[in-house]
Amino acid sequence: MGLDNELSGTLVVSIEQAVSAPYCGLLLADAGARVIKVERPEGDFARGYDAGAAGQSAIFAWLNRGKESICLNLKCNDDMQVLRNTLRQADVFLANLAPGALDRMGLTGPSLREDNPKLITCAISGYGDTGTAVTKKAYDFLVQAESGLCAVTGTQNAPARVGVSLTDLSTGLTAFSAILRALLQRARTGKGIDLKVSMFDVMADWMNMPLLAHLYMGGAPERSGLKHSFIAPYGAFQCRDGGQILISVQSNREFVSLCTQVLGQPELPQQTRFANNPDRYANRDALDAIVAEVFNRADTPTVLAQLDAAKIANARLNSVADLSQHPFLRTSQAWIGDTEIDMAALPVRTDDDSVQKVPDLGANGASIRAEFADLT
Repeated sequence: MGLDNELSGTLVVSIEQAVSAPYCGLLLADAGARVIKVERPEGDFARGYDAGAAGQSAIFAWLNRGKESICLNLKCNDDMQVLRNTLRQADVFLANLAPGALDRMGLTGPSLREDNPKLITCAISGYGDTGTAVTKKAYDFLVQAESGLCAVTGTQNAPARVGVSLTDLSTGLTAFSAILRALLQRARTGKGIDLKVSMFDVMADWMNMPLLAHLYMGGAPERSGLKHSFIAPYGAFQCRDGGQILISVQSNREFVSLCTQVLGQPELPQQTRFANNPDRYANRDALDAIVAEVFNRADTPTVLAQLDAAKIANARLNSVADLSQHPFLRTSQAWIGDTEIDMAALPVRTDDDSVQKVPDLGANGASIRAEFADLT
């Protein structure tokens, strides 16, 4: 028996858009919660991110499968009443609107808990809700830059953004874990609470390794591409067929195995310049040249087999096309309209592996309006 709908019976109302809150909502839905996605009349703008799924967004499908959708114009009194009625029965209210938007609409935790004491609210923002942070607009790429992540990503020649929406996804994951903690606390106290998660705070926490290096170790590591700031040999090396293999040698024992079983040069660990990791790092250019010369004499499968036999940590430098055919890749499916799409499965396995439906815009509006028509 594994995880299977452990949040069954939990109602989540989410005014969500883009990636961070939708990813949190996806995780809640995967755990069995009923997630009602509240969209503006024109819909979540993420519906227009791409048209890869027969004219609809494959990225939207990834983030929103298993949810219900209702369109509400929150400037309209009738639609606002539908939302309030729904929140009277909800367990969790999730939102990633602009800072201050919920306050202006009177949708604060304390006011909502006057009618629903058990309600947990979770507000996701870019930089927080105090001072000038309130007015600063935030997207994933911008927070990557503002938090210093871009400064430690890339090569010596130029910084770079991480190639996926790391800030959005890490924030959604953080919000999910905070909501689970709040649900556990509510089981003891019977009371809901307010949670606030900012993308900048999440990224600053994830930046603690370079931050602590800056504060206490003489400076943050320089951008090093696929190399390491203090370990050698470490990096990507090209084989005869053009494939690139990454290795990471973490100990003297592993270095001896590399030299004897792969490089065919068992004398290297006896040389002073390669005796220990600080020595190897100081002489990394010479060491990298030796590794590169040996790897370049053989094809990728041969080198990988030798590294695996020697128990040297390694990986291929794969493309996204390679990932799509990877033997380790687990997939799941979702229907968006009449199109079934494949995607990488969520990393935590559940017993329910059914194909999930992606809601059309407002698909559940009539039934939700009827269900929560009059709860005053």
